[in-house]
Amino acid sequence: MTSLIAAGPAFLMPRYSAWRFQVWVNMYDLIDGIQYGEFTECSGLSMQRESKSFAEGGLNDRVHQLPGRITYSNITLKRGMINKSLWKWFVKGSESGLPDLREVYIALANASGIPTMAWSVKGAYPVKWSGPSLNTGSNEFAMEEIELAHHGIEIESLF
Repeated sequence: MTSLIAAGPAFLMPRYSAWRFQVWVNMYDLIDGIQYGEFTECSGLSMQRESKSFAEGGLNDRVHQLPGRITYSNITLKRGMINKSLWKWFVKGSESGLPDLREVYIALANASGIPTMAWSVKGAYPVKWSGPSLNTGSNEFAMEEIELAHHGIEIESLF
């Protein structure tokens, strides 16, 4: 649900619920490709800039902090087992050693379900696939998980 929070005397800014999201994976050449909205959990949307310390000769009261390269966390997607598309993506290219790069879009929606902001993940490829934990004493759904490495994230406003 979208709620409004005061950001100052002149205007209000929307706040979005984390549970209302959709995921698209560009799977155009797989027969059972991934549709949007199949994932129940998404984590790892983060990036970090390295900082390098530089001690300048003759300057004893401080150490310079210089910006370094940006690194990205792997993104983990979880969903109920419905087909083999994630497993196929993971094993595709395993013999050649060339991962199958895909574009992934993660969209955050407002209270009406309309996507308003999206993360565009460039050059994503699977580095880990996990199947369900099977237990005869459990009544939980069979879930699968895929972890994606990628070449960067861009945030796009959709409104």
